[in-house]
Amino acid sequence: MMKIDPSKYPTSSGVYVMKDATGLILYIGKAKNLRVRLRSYFVPGGDGRAQIPLLMAKVVAIEVILTDTEKEALLLENNLIKQHRPRYNIDLRDDKTYVSVRIDLREDFPALQVVRLVRNDGALYFGPYASAGAIRQTLKEIFRIFPLRHSRIERCRLRGRPCLFHQIGQCSAPCHGKISVADYAQLVQGVVALLSGRDPEILHLLRQRMTAAAAAMNFEEAARLRDQIRAIERSVEHQSVADLGGGDQDILGLQRDGGEVEVLLLFVRQGKLLGKRSWSVEWRLDIDELISDFLRQYYGNGVIIPDQILLPEVLADAELLGDWLTELRGKKVQITTPQRGDKRRMVLMACRNAEDEKRQRGSKKEARDKVLDEIRHRFYLSELPRRIECFDISNIQGAYSVGSMAVLIDGEAAPKEYRRYKIKTVEGADDYASLTEVLRRRLSRGIEDDELPQMILIDGGKGQLAVLAQVVEEYDLNERIGIAGIAKSRIIANVRGKVVEKSEERFFVPGRKNPISLRSGSPVLYMFERLRDETHRFAITYHRKLRSKATLRSGLEDIPGIGPARRKALLKYFGSLKSVRAASLDELVQMPGLSEPLAQKIYQTLNSIKETSE
Repeated sequence: MMKIDPSKYPTSSGVYVMKDATGLILYIGKAKNLRVRLRSYFVPGGDGRAQIPLLMAKVVAIEVILTDTEKEALLLENNLIKQHRPRYNIDLRDDKTYVSVRIDLREDFPALQVVRLVRNDGALYFGPYASAGAIRQTLKEIFRIFPLRHSRIERCRLRGRPCLFHQIGQCSAPCHGKISVADYAQLVQGVVALLSGRDPEILHLLRQRMTAAAAAMNFEEAARLRDQIRAIERSVEHQSVADLGGGDQDILGLQRDGGEVEVLLLFVRQGKLLGKRSWSVEWRLDIDELISDFLRQYYGNGVIIPDQILLPEVLADAELLGDWLTELRGKKVQITTPQRGDKRRMVLMACRNAEDEKRQRGSKKEARDKVLDEIRHRFYLSELPRRIECFDISNIQGAYSVGSMAVLIDGEAAPKEYRRYKIKTVEGADDYASLTEVLRRRLSRGIEDDELPQMILIDGGKGQLAVLAQVVEEYDLNERIGIAGIAKSRIIANVRGKVVEKSEERFFVPGRKNPISLRSGSPVLYMFERLRDETHRFAITYHRKLRSKATLRSGLEDIPGIGPARRKALLKYFGSLKSVRAASLDELVQMPGLSEPLAQKIYQTLNSIKETSE
């Protein structure tokens, strides 16, 4: 263990960075008093955490960065952790995608948007929601009750008449003057009330309007309001929890088991339990540090910040984190640890949910480990393949060649680890050379970052496997990385050519003439097929993106008067490359700042490209 003289370190606030013999950053922490904090790591029993001896056995250097205040230290620590992702700091890997709903009330005719990143831009955000598909289905129901616009006003006005959504009663067509700003604002008021969980408020308001319309013998309007009320009563979920003092709360629960901790958040919005989200993290340090790191990573990543965060443990820097979250949100955020009452009951409920999540995750992990162990035996691997990577190459007649890498970690897809590679050194349709380039780039980076897989799967047969084997041997990684090729199934016909059968996927490994066969429906076969298909999908989407960009760019660059600024303006106005290509001549002429002759040139050029590609 490294020995230090604590007196050499200052007593001011700052950040400390622990490194190993290779210079790799192992841990980043902050302290109000650096000398006191660092001394606790080296005094026997001073820290008392189980992981500290393991950490300190690897530490050979500690660097400090001084700050003027503890708040500055917190911000600096947060930025450094994001940049370096040290092994001993918390890593919130999550395979779920959460979305929020955005509406900007400053617009004359606000629209609903499903977004994945929450910004401090003055708009209202609702959520988070675990399923993008589910919330979009909910929005369809909302549009039937409150027909807000679906598309950009500018684009809709280019149409000669209102869109199909207006014809089926799901858009009020503000783009064609079918509704006033005041009447549209009433629709927005209802949507905001519904998404905020204030459905009793909007139901009371609608009943008043229905009664007034009936009294005025406006029976058509009264019937419409009656249908709105019934639709709301059918669609709104009445799942209420205790009144926790108003506003929105996130409630954190923990379940510890040795070096693994299950962290869970319950989302309560206006007294209603909206949903939950959980993470499994490896952590043997202080729980106080775990919670602090978690709050900084989670809420610093573009998510909705509530009025109040309830914790199961008292946090030493709760006030400091509260001030930081208040600045991020632009509105007061309170962090508390309730000791009694309904709030304490909700924290205990969050902890029970964390315990249940950990139990379920443990069962799934046990099943996945059995599959990984079968892979280890069937494919002659030296260790359990905790990380499996699969590579694929995509091109069309040698143009826009790209490579892709999809990743499984502990048998689960890890989208954040996926990578795309634009082929730089190969011209033409040479998949083997392209694959060689991609593998070299991946393995050289993996050696540098000490992040290598236990197994690599190649989408292809013996030829692609030979390329992979050569590159792995080139980097002297034969003992560390197991390799295999997955070849597509073959169509087999009988002698008369009438009965057609589809063979199973074939797996090739070095040194074995015949492929490895896996029984139909086996978990290993399913896992590898899913990984191969995901890699192929990832490559194809990147290839199409490059091709569509190049098609538009190559066409417009040949037109005098169309430069980078004009291309950017076209994209901003129409919203996407696809929309520019699909635009009619009238729509192009309507774009501000675009003359009719230039619009004609753009239209003719893009349509000639379209006809050529078809």
